[in-house]
Amino acid sequence: MGSQASTIAELRSSGWTDRTVKEELRQNLLARMKSGEELFPGIVGYEDTVLPALERAILAGHDMILLGERGQAKTRLIRRLADLLDEWLPVIDGCEIHDSPYSPVCASCRARVAEEGDSVAIRWIGPEDRFGEKLATPDTAVADLIGDVDPIRVAEGRYLSDEMVIHYGLVPRTHRGIFSINELPDLPPRIQVSLLNILEERDIQVRGFTVRLPIDLLLVATANPEDYTNRGRIITPLKDRFGSELRTHYPRDRIQEIDIMRQEAKAPATGVDVYVPDFLEDVIAEFTHQVRGSGHVNQRSGVSVRLSIANLETLVASAVRRAVRTGATRAVPRMSDLRGLAQSSMGRVEFEGFEEGREAEILRRLLHQAVLEVFRENLMGFDFSPLLHAFDAGLEVEIGDLTSASQVLSQFAELDVSDLMVRLGLPDGAEEMASAIEFALEGLHLTRRLNKHDGMYSA
Repeated sequence: MGSQASTIAELRSSGWTDRTVKEELRQNLLARMKSGEELFPGIVGYEDTVLPALERAILAGHDMILLGERGQAKTRLIRRLADLLDEWLPVIDGCEIHDSPYSPVCASCRARVAEEGDSVAIRWIGPEDRFGEKLATPDTAVADLIGDVDPIRVAEGRYLSDEMVIHYGLVPRTHRGIFSINELPDLPPRIQVSLLNILEERDIQVRGFTVRLPIDLLLVATANPEDYTNRGRIITPLKDRFGSELRTHYPRDRIQEIDIMRQEAKAPATGVDVYVPDFLEDVIAEFTHQVRGSGHVNQRSGVSVRLSIANLETLVASAVRRAVRTGATRAVPRMSDLRGLAQSSMGRVEFEGFEEGREAEILRRLLHQAVLEVFRENLMGFDFSPLLHAFDAGLEVEIGDLTSASQVLSQFAELDVSDLMVRLGLPDGAEEMASAIEFALEGLHLTRRLNKHDGMYSA
């Protein structure tokens, strides 16, 4: 912290040097790359695609725009950029735009430095004070982003042409930092125009007069690719101001989807031990991929990773509910818990207009396809003949989401399921055995080797 300097004079004596925010980001990125430190923790699946492009944009000193559908970690990635800022930055104390002690740009700070010299007080701010963001909405005004005349200051006797009458907006207040605009196309064109000078000439216009304000910032925006085409809602001159365009994407495979699910899903604090079998995580991830590939779903709006996260949380919640109600101390999700996924998925998926009224049916069909896919991957070629012989001999099994593990296992007292447990890689335990049996039964039903009606399996 510059030897705890509290005035400009002390700061100069400490040897601290000023640099632009883009140079600061560039040098800190290079230092982390050389040390081998993880650059963007918590970002999964972009290691070979988005992150290299982001690193190039930072090294080039570009303002950038991230294009992608909803739920592709665009906002999280932008917020991680603040990690590349210095831990502490000196600013002139009392300045509303975090002016540099060495080269102030606002009229107030210039006047203070001219009058008081190096005795001007400074304070130190962290990265959290140097990051600003705004969700673009149709009602956003120029005053919100750039600023406006403060009528109170005018009433105090200042002229409208005096820069001191300006109340600065969000962009100038992020001077020497990072500013993010989410969903840029939602800004009306006249508001987009106000950003042009900020990006290129670095001055602002307020109420008809121009204020030369060389703002030092990195501007990052997000947008949906469909809105960024020639038919979209972004004015062409503004597109030209962004130096780099980064395309985000959904997880390319099931492994990445599961990694994100595990990272983001919130475990309920219930006091019940929870274990989620790998094959059920596979089912949830595969279900999301089935939804993303379905022609019945509006793919232009995207299918967020939040669908997988919410479904995993719903699955675990259903298992915990059963454990509490049946007195079990361990909660292991089962196939019967998947019935809650339709409800947790409905509000996160947009269907094509001609599918109105069939949404629940479409989701159930896609879920069945996901279960079938995972069943074939895990149990293809497994010998189910002892189980099928038992059903041919008249066995009927009824299972629901509140059926205890002991009740499930009591219906298979004569069958050895140890090979099934080994095949699925499950630890020994009654709850795990019940989960494995349900998976086998549901797979046999979907491959048309068992019948099922209202939770009752039969030959």
